[in-house]
Amino acid sequence: MTGVNDDVPGGRQLLRVEGVTKSFPGVRALDGVDLTLRAGEVHVLLGENGAGKSTLIKMLSGAHRPDAGRILAAGGQDGGQATRQDGGQATRQAGGQGTGQAGTPEGPHHGLHEVHIRSAQDAERLGIATIYQEFNLVPGMTVAENIFLGRQPRTRLGLVDRRTMRARAAELLRRVRLDVSPDTPVCELGIARLQMVEIAKALSLDARVLIMDEPTAVLTSEEVETLFEIVRELRAAGVGIIFITHHLEEIGVLGDRVTVLRDGRSVQEVPAATDQDELIRLMVGRDIAEQYPRQRPDEPGAPLLRVRGLTRYGAAAGPVFEGIDFEVRAGEVVGLAGLVGAGRTEVVRAIFGVDRYDAGTVEIDGKELARGDVRAAMRAGLGLVPEDRKGQGLVLDASLQDNLTLARLDRDTRVGVVDRGTQRREAAAVAERLQVRMSGLGQHARTLSGGNQQKIVIGKWLLTDARLLILDEPTRGIDVGAKVEIYQLINELTASGRAVLMISSDLPEVLGMSDRVLVMSQGRLAGELPVEAATQDAVMELALQSPDHTGTKHNDESAKEGSDVH
Repeated sequence: MTGVNDDVPGGRQLLRVEGVTKSFPGVRALDGVDLTLRAGEVHVLLGENGAGKSTLIKMLSGAHRPDAGRILAAGGQDGGQATRQDGGQATRQAGGQGTGQAGTPEGPHHGLHEVHIRSAQDAERLGIATIYQEFNLVPGMTVAENIFLGRQPRTRLGLVDRRTMRARAAELLRRVRLDVSPDTPVCELGIARLQMVEIAKALSLDARVLIMDEPTAVLTSEEVETLFEIVRELRAAGVGIIFITHHLEEIGVLGDRVTVLRDGRSVQEVPAATDQDELIRLMVGRDIAEQYPRQRPDEPGAPLLRVRGLTRYGAAAGPVFEGIDFEVRAGEVVGLAGLVGAGRTEVVRAIFGVDRYDAGTVEIDGKELARGDVRAAMRAGLGLVPEDRKGQGLVLDASLQDNLTLARLDRDTRVGVVDRGTQRREAAAVAERLQVRMSGLGQHARTLSGGNQQKIVIGKWLLTDARLLILDEPTRGIDVGAKVEIYQLINELTASGRAVLMISSDLPEVLGMSDRVLVMSQGRLAGELPVEAATQDAVMELALQSPDHTGTKHNDESAKEGSDVH
């Protein structure tokens, strides 16, 4: 199935970026970037973390201003408010202050004018809506209040028309196939549902240019297909979509054209049907011989981690997880697979002492670990890279040096005084080892790209000499080049006698990088697959089992049967 829209080549231009540059202290984020977007197309923006994608979309949405170059948009002359005509086509009426202009329409591209996007309101007036990778939702407000924040419908008396707002929100939620009440506080929603609320919020703007930054990163395969259906509907209605993704398989399914960024420059524009190997070469500037370069040990060592009967009781719906038994040996990577909500993250958080558990034991090197004690877990040689690196893995407004050395603060402190010199040397060494792209150790973690932020989170545990590293979604939102760098680091860790327990919703990643695969289903361990028997079909068969069918004997049979499924 292809996403290519054959009508796009002659489509009307909605947006054009010409020679845009942008610099920050010590970093040239964009260097002469060009991009065009046409009505009724999905234009994929592809590049490594740090290539300039986020800077470019923030420029188009009013968060940054270009240092040089220009942006042209349809209907941008004199700014203005958007109105709708029959058929949903957008026109502009003069009268806004936010968007400037530079004279007449540009040659044959009728209706394009130079614009100056100084704020989100300017972008909105131009019909540009952005769905960021980081959610822009207010936890204490309801779904409906978030969707229409700052744009609430009003009664004749100027009061918020809550009935109309709820009705419109309910219709938008139906469009994104999200079965929640408009009155639900967003703090009660999981990550995947928050993403769908963000999409509903963008649809409420009735935009003609929609920018989507990694919208599938937290979605299940079913939710991804729902999102793709929505995107196809918008494309058919003439909306131009800029789509950022690190999942190369999505490009040919949904995209029409691809612009590749590398080191802040637009290096080439190619059709979405371009071979994945060529896309990788354009993106990283080199060939990557192997996407999953796992170097498996001849024989794993002694058990570092042993989990027995781990159970956490929940509400009436049943236990959060129950009877979890497994071990991880020195020198191996154990993958933990399962559907979203299977309980994988809850199990590893309990092992690390972040969350409680009610029964069972966790042993490190044969010694039982105290429950609910993160410090004890760290002293025993455990490290946890959480799935939410920004919310749980980093102090975003602290320096890279402080983030890298945070987990070893006790070690660097003498009689109450922190040895900043030692911290600086250790942080510099690990940043160089991980090839972190930064202006310096004083740079704030918030300003790094996603891939470089993940390197900082992992580097923090390298500085503690962690013997077993728990990686929860280690490559989510990270480009293929940075993924391979993390995979090589995993190889280095296991070659030195350490071990890795890895959770990933990217099934090819689990199969490609694991020595054994554990599969969870509805809070229970459904089975274990050796690497030679671990296929996607075998994993999914176990992941879809009901609790009544989980059990050691059945799982052994499933593993044998799964090895014959292709």
